[in-house]
Parts: sequence; structure tokens; C-alpha cells
Amino acid sequence: MKHKKLNLSFLIPLKNTNLAIMSLINMLTDFMAIRFYIALFVCGLGFSQTTDSIIDGTKNTIKTIEVQPDSTQVKEFVDNEFAAQIDEKWLEELYSNALFDTIYKSVTELDFKDVDFPELPTDTLKARLKELDARTPFNVEYNPSLESVIKSYLKHRRNSIQKLISLSAYYFPMFERELDLYDIPLEVKYLAIVESALKPRARSRVGATGLWQFMFSTGKMYGLDVSSYVDERSDPIKSTEAAAKYLAKLYEIFGDWDLALAAYNSGPGNVSKAIRRSGGYQNYWNIRHNLPRETAGYLPAFLANMYIFEYAEQHGFKKIKPETAYFETDTVRVKQMITLDQVSEVTGTPIEALQFLNPSYKLDIIPFIKEEKYTLRLPREVMGAFVTNEDSIYAFAKAEFDKREKPLPQFFNADEKIRYRVKSGDYLGKISRMYGVRVSDIKRWNGLRNNDLSIGQRLTIFPRKPHVSTPQKTASTTTQTIKPKPISGEVTIYTVQSGDSLWSISQKFSGVSVQNIKEWNGISGNKLKPGMKLKIGKS
Repeated sequence: MKHKKLNLSFLIPLKNTNLAIMSLINMLTDFMAIRFYIALFVCGLGFSQTTDSIIDGTKNTIKTIEVQPDSTQVKEFVDNEFAAQIDEKWLEELYSNALFDTIYKSVTELDFKDVDFPELPTDTLKARLKELDARTPFNVEYNPSLESVIKSYLKHRRNSIQKLISLSAYYFPMFERELDLYDIPLEVKYLAIVESALKPRARSRVGATGLWQFMFSTGKMYGLDVSSYVDERSDPIKSTEAAAKYLAKLYEIFGDWDLALAAYNSGPGNVSKAIRRSGGYQNYWNIRHNLPRETAGYLPAFLANMYIFEYAEQHGFKKIKPETAYFETDTVRVKQMITLDQVSEVTGTPIEALQFLNPSYKLDIIPFIKEEKYTLRLPREVMGAFVTNEDSIYAFAKAEFDKREKPLPQFFNADEKIRYRVKSGDYLGKISRMYGVRVSDIKRWNGLRNNDLSIGQRLTIFPRKPHVSTPQKTASTTTQTIKPKPISGEVTIYTVQSGDSLWSISQKFSGVSVQNIKEWNGISGNKLKPGMKLKIGKS
């Protein structure tokens, strides 16, 4: 509509008062009309009702004008509801625990190509997978990709699988007990095979450690102690308990065990993104192509190992009893710092067996901290003797530590130092026995933080006993013998009995140490045979 022009004629001298008053009223009326439209413009024509009573005191209602949607306005995107719920639940878990570090463990790249393995017909595999699917909460349905992985393992990894089956006889009982406590499917035990090949000290390229491959922060988050002496990510029982708690939380979030395992490997965030990119599918096999590359092969590797272990006998694998069964061991809480070397000496248990039973002690030293409950796991046959004599054992250990506070012993002269080159098949226990020293000594002299050795690596060793490498030129070479140290004074001949160790024998003679017995009899290691004659000097 058009507005009247504002009348400014009052600026011209008027001839009479009445005309002036009428002109002023007209001007004010026009001004108020303009103010009204300006107010509507500024307020966007969309505010609720208001009134105007400036002119005559009468309230005039201004009608609200509805805002019409603009057809060019951008539409609101709607997120996938299920994936959004996953993110919400996981963020809650993440922030309630202050920190989360996704577990990554690369699975061997799988190309899923057809494998010629006539020993396992496809129809037989389908029938077995169907049977397996019926008794497990995982989706063990037949598909060509899974068939490829199973046949590839059976064809190319038989030796490795047999070793794993033998090793599993020790680990699986403890896994099953912990998984059952948290209502986790017992088949999850096969996940440790994919993660670490049942090596408690396994360490990935990104730092994930232990049977269940926990990252440092994730381990801390789930109660696993990591310090200079101890790494509980390598403790079979404690790490399994932590893995069970973590998997229980993932299943609570996803409501599907296949997705929970995928999240265990790549993180919940990657799984929720894969769900979105797949159009909202919630089946692992439908979202697999949108998962990280290593995770795409993760579940197939898990299911393949599950199948092979469940049908091991049908494929010719043997279930061999391990050297040490879990139920044949027991634990005792340490009361003082002690090393596995010292335990080996007093119990006669090989250092390698103690390292296998106690993998969480990084330096082979069990520390004593009042607030912690560090334990020593031993074979049952030596546990009784250890507990019965623990006061003497701890006194022996303390004396050993007191000696170690001093410089290297006098007989470690500079010209007696040797440089040993690591050969194929070498390990610290073997080398330590060759030179009559402890594993912990070799590690200390060479600044080693673990037991890993590389072929060609050179080690500094201060031998307690002379060692001559066995010549390999002829087959008639005689075994090298160590010259015993002469004994001054009266000599007693002791016959080794079943169950004896160097330490237990030394306790039977006043003032005699393990080292004395070794030197008097030319012994470089700790192994004794029943019936063996030992010369013992009397102090």
C-alpha cells in the first residue's frame, strides 16, 4: 500500500491557529503510521501479540504473521539411531573411566582366495559349521571367505596349530574359569590365539602386550598394574579377567558378540562408523568391507581357529598333555623381594619353567610392596618345601641382594670378560648355564629389559666357570669338563636323593653355600640326578 507524504506545511507561517492545529494533527497521524510499519519490519513480522495506545489510549491488537518455511532451506540430516546409541553408550563408558585407548592387534592379512584342500569337502564343512552355530552365540554361518581361511590354516599352518593345541591345555582352563565368572561365552578363549598366539609376553608393533593384547592405558583402565618390575598385562589370570570385563562392556553396548569382537580389535568408534557407511546394517559380514583392513580379517580368523580346535581330532591333531598343567601349580604371596634365579636355585626348578609360570615379572624379579599382593607360581611338588623353608629362603635372597649392592666380584677381572655371539637356538637360560652365571646377571651386564635375543647379538659375560666351545670338526670330540676346586680339610661324600636341589643340600651342611657345592664338584648348572655323588667340605 502507498503511504501519504509527510506534510511539512507547518514550517510555513500560518494565517490562523485552527488551520495550524489541524495540520499538526495530520502530521502526527502520518508519523505514527510510519512508526507502526517500521516496528513490524524490524521485528520480522513474527512476534506475538502486542498493543499500541499512543494515539488515543485504546489498545490495538497487532495480529501475528506466521513465518512460512523457505523452500531453499537445507533439510536436517537424521543419524542412524542404533549407531548413535552405540556412540552415546561408549562415550559414557569412555569418560566415566577418564581414558580409553583402543586395542589394536594386526591379524595376518587374508586374501580369501579359493584353497585346494580336498580333505575337507565343502558339504562336510557346511554341516559342521551349522552344528557349531547351534551351540555358540557367534554367527558361525558358512560363507566362501570363512571356508578359504579354514582351509588355508589347515593346509599351511598345521605345525603351528599343533603347538597351539598343546599349549592351550595349560591356558584354556584358567581362561574358561574367568570367562564363566563374567558370563562371557567360553568360545572367547580362542580369541587369545588370534591376539597373541598364546604368548603371555607378546608385544605388537603399537605396544599392545600380553595374551589379550592390552594397550598401556586400557590395561590401567581395567585394573592391570604396569610398572618397572611388573606388567600384569602378561599375567594370564589378571589379564583374562580384564579382557572379560572389557568384552562384557562391549557386548552391553552392541548387543552382538560378532560386533563386540570387532570393537575389541578396532575400537567401538570404527564399528559404529562401519554401521553408518553400510546403511545401518548390524551384521558383521554386511559391514566388514567398511571396517579397518586388519579387523576385516579378525573375526574370520577367530571363527577359523574355533572350528579347527572344536574339530581338531577329525583333522588329525593330537591333544598332548603339556609339561605343566594349570592344576599342577599353586601360588604363594611373596614376603620379600626375590628373583626367579634365586627360586630356581633353592627349588631346583629350571629358570625357563619359572619364567613360563610367572610371565608378568619383566626383570625376573618379584618385588615386595605392602599394598600389592605379588605372588610366585610354582609346581605343586616344590611348593611344600618352599613354604616350609621360606624364612631360610628369604634370608638367602637378602644375602644375595646385599652382595649385589657392591661392585662386581673380584674374580670378574677385565681380562676374564668375554663377548658371546648369540646363535640359533640360544636363549638366556641356556647361555647362563654354559658359563655358570644367572640369567639376571646376563641381563644386568647387557642392559636387557626382557628375555628376547637376536641371532648375531653380542653379549658381555663374566663367566664364573671357564667355558670352552665344543669343536665341531670331528664327531669324536669329548665333552668338556670343568676342573673342580680343591677342598681343604675334611671331605664328606653326599649321595643325591630324589627331590634334592643344590640349595636343599647346602642347608644340610653348616657354612656351605650353593656356590661352594658347584665349585667343589665342577658343576655349572643346577640340575642334579639321583645317585650322583657330591663332595662337601666341612667348615
